[in-house]
Amino acid sequence: MSKIALIAFASLTLALAGCGKKNGDAASTEPAAASAEQAPAAAAAAASSSAPAAPNSPDAEEMARKQAQLDYATMEDGYINDPKAQWASAVTTSSTFGDDGKKNPSAGASSIVGKVDGDTWTNDNQSIGFDWLQAEFAKPVSATEVRVIFPNRGGAEAVSRIELIDVSGTAHTMWSGINADPPEERGQRTWMIRKTEATTYKVKAVKVTIANNLKNGYKIVDAIQLVGE
Repeated sequence: MSKIALIAFASLTLALAGCGKKNGDAASTEPAAASAEQAPAAAAAAASSSAPAAPNSPDAEEMARKQAQLDYATMEDGYINDPKAQWASAVTTSSTFGDDGKKNPSAGASSIVGKVDGDTWTNDNQSIGFDWLQAEFAKPVSATEVRVIFPNRGGAEAVSRIELIDVSGTAHTMWSGINADPPEERGQRTWMIRKTEATTYKVKAVKVTIANNLKNGYKIVDAIQLVGE
């Protein structure tokens, strides 16, 4: 092969190699370009899947409802198992719904004795006059709190007075007025709670007075707690 032919052959080889390299570079950059275009969409999808529910979405409302129920259960469990609280050991009432109550106003009062259990007392008046219930406790204490438990709302808004009865039988008004506690929406019972500075006298009983016209309908009570030492 002549010298001129060798030079031509070498030039052709170099030209072909250059074309291959350019084609390879173009091919290698195309996927990278596509990945760059897809990255924002992928990032948005990932963010969407991990983002919390919108404040007013059904999922957020359901989570808020469950959290409220959990908060209520925690609160109620603390009251039920309070080591400083005791349940009524005996109860008398001014009226009881039904024929038995017509003969004996305290006929249904035993339903209030003991811890909250769904066994309830119902008064015999819907909107007339006053009713009362007086709970006795086994151990007189220096009182700091009274808890009256109503199924659902049960007439808690009709309570107008709570009195503490000391060991000599003297009544001391702990609270009186209009019960403005907000309705309990989280659980099946309303705990009406009234607190006081520790009494200087020992409390053996609690009297709860109900103004029937403050809440039309029968009033229902499950249990009463006295807290103190």
